[in-house]
Amino acid sequence: MFATAHAVFQPLLRLGLIPQIVIGIVAGVLIALFAPGVASDVSLLGQLFIAALQAVAPILVFVLVAAAISAHQKGQPTHMRPVLVLYVVGTLIAAFIAVAASFLFPTELSLNAGQVDGTPPGDIFSVLRDLLLNAVANPVSALMEANFIAILAWAIGLGLTLRQASDTTRQALSDLSAAITRIVTLVIRLAPLGILGLVAGTLAESGVEALLNYAQLLGVIVGCMLFVALVSNPLLVYITTRQNPYPLVFTCLRGSAITAFFTRSSAANIPVNLELCRRLKLDPDTYSISIPLGATINMCGAAITITVITLATTHTLGINVDFATALLLCVVSALAACGVSGVAGGSLMLIPMAANLFGIPTEVAMQAVAIGFVISVVQDSTETALNSSTDVLFTAAACQSQEAKRS
Repeated sequence: MFATAHAVFQPLLRLGLIPQIVIGIVAGVLIALFAPGVASDVSLLGQLFIAALQAVAPILVFVLVAAAISAHQKGQPTHMRPVLVLYVVGTLIAAFIAVAASFLFPTELSLNAGQVDGTPPGDIFSVLRDLLLNAVANPVSALMEANFIAILAWAIGLGLTLRQASDTTRQALSDLSAAITRIVTLVIRLAPLGILGLVAGTLAESGVEALLNYAQLLGVIVGCMLFVALVSNPLLVYITTRQNPYPLVFTCLRGSAITAFFTRSSAANIPVNLELCRRLKLDPDTYSISIPLGATINMCGAAITITVITLATTHTLGINVDFATALLLCVVSALAACGVSGVAGGSLMLIPMAANLFGIPTEVAMQAVAIGFVISVVQDSTETALNSSTDVLFTAAACQSQEAKRS
């Protein structure tokens, strides 16, 4: 029996991970359309896959960053400065593009949605304060709650202090990092089954009817994200590397964006991005730090979501927005996006803070948040795909630029 099953699935197993994921997507859609009852059961595969990624991501980030920093030799370059510059510039440009698109395609909302749960931050200083407080959280609780700001802070601190440790201690940490990486690789190999369950469950539960009522809003958001992914990000990569950016762009979209689209979590996609960086043969000293850091602060998709929905709310209420205020919104959205946790729907809860710039009451802004949750099945998936794939793209661009300078 096992021999027969092996013979049947052998051609499928020989395919690469991406073709297997595409097959999983198609199978999930077919199940949702023709067997919705089965789709609810199959969705368990997706839940298990997400749970496994989210469980392993915190300890993976902690160990990888600590091991990379402890093993770093003085004078050895990490290329982190150009990566950070790309993260900040990319997020600001994404927010500016969202402002331009919102003026070109003004969108009105039906602000009669029900209230949603959650307490939004009051202002940008609240976001920055929360970031600082998160950075000094208890390391054990940070690992349990997937507080990546604190995980990064503790991993960096531990890595720096372990630079003075014995070679045996640092080798043990490196061996632990390798062991956890192998576990992550096994989890990633299950991605086709997990994504099959995610697609089937999402379509069976939400359908496409809810999206049709807000097609223009969704179109502006997704259009901005596609423009960033295919135009502005490649332009930044070209400026950095002076090479044709699109082979690298499409590699990152294919290797990172697809899984991120369905996991809807930058944190859960960290293991996928680390594996993609390894396949691209990037510098481990760079990507072991830049990828988990990017999942926390590189949120160009979140900046787009915050900006577009906020300006759609102002247009609906008849509030005139001048150019100077729109530029301020770009900065606020970019900074706020850096405070978005790497979980599904995180950017939506920051909309009331941006809306406060225009004197919009929180209760009205929270209705816009509710609309955001209606379209989140596509909006949040696309946002995460852009955020996560950009982490790898900018890391690779910085590494390639530094290699070109050395040669």
